[in-house]
Amino acid sequence: MPKEKIDDLELFYEIHGEGNPIVLIMGLSANIDWWDPKFINKLKKNYKIIMFDNRDAGRSSKSSEKYQMEDLASDTIKLMNNLNVDKADILGISMGAMIAQEIALNYPEHVKKLILASTNCGNPKSILPSKKVLAKLTRDRKDISQEEAIEEFISLLYTEEFLENNLEKIKKTKKRMLKAPITPKAYHRQINTLLKFNTGRRLKNIEAPTLVLHGKEDILLPPENAGIITDKIPDAKLKLFDGCGHALFSHKPEYLSEVVMDFLNNSSE
Repeated sequence: MPKEKIDDLELFYEIHGEGNPIVLIMGLSANIDWWDPKFINKLKKNYKIIMFDNRDAGRSSKSSEKYQMEDLASDTIKLMNNLNVDKADILGISMGAMIAQEIALNYPEHVKKLILASTNCGNPKSILPSKKVLAKLTRDRKDISQEEAIEEFISLLYTEEFLENNLEKIKKTKKRMLKAPITPKAYHRQINTLLKFNTGRRLKNIEAPTLVLHGKEDILLPPENAGIITDKIPDAKLKLFDGCGHALFSHKPEYLSEVVMDFLNNSSE
């Protein structure tokens, strides 16, 4: 399994395809197994895809201490440096898009274009989910099995209609998500990192051409957050998607890959 030494951590990563590099960053508790294969297969025909497990997630090292979103952004840049990638398009989803915001703000010289999916800019500017959703997201996982934790998390990622009409796909998704699940303690550390995140006042400083993507039926991070982010980033473009929940790239993987490539290939963006 390919890993790169990042300070006192090891980050697990994979590279697929050839061409201009695009770094994909997954969200809370997630790892590279969570990317929809159809989305990846379409992208890798045109790009060199670099995807990895954040610290504490998947097959990467567990952190020995608390950390902030800026630390996860630093991990990403150090991984790029180790892989001799000086500049890349950056695509993040959910917490991964929060990491991407910090990368664009703190390491602008390493970012070509920026794609922020299913995310927010942190408190106090963001729209929070319902109390019921927030309770599911932040519950202590130490007393439940990994299967129960994944089952509950999936209910936050997809629309009810999608879950009912895609039973086989959800079955395969659960299997991928259970390959290398996050530990309860690591999940708690990532939740704390998420709750401390805040880029609202700094987004005006992002220089990279930016595309904001969001599902209209996202119950985890309500779609109003996409408008807030778009208004704060200079010249950012916004696309909202009917019938899509938080796991945006899994709802419409092939169509979303086309949307992503259109943005990256358009030199006027």
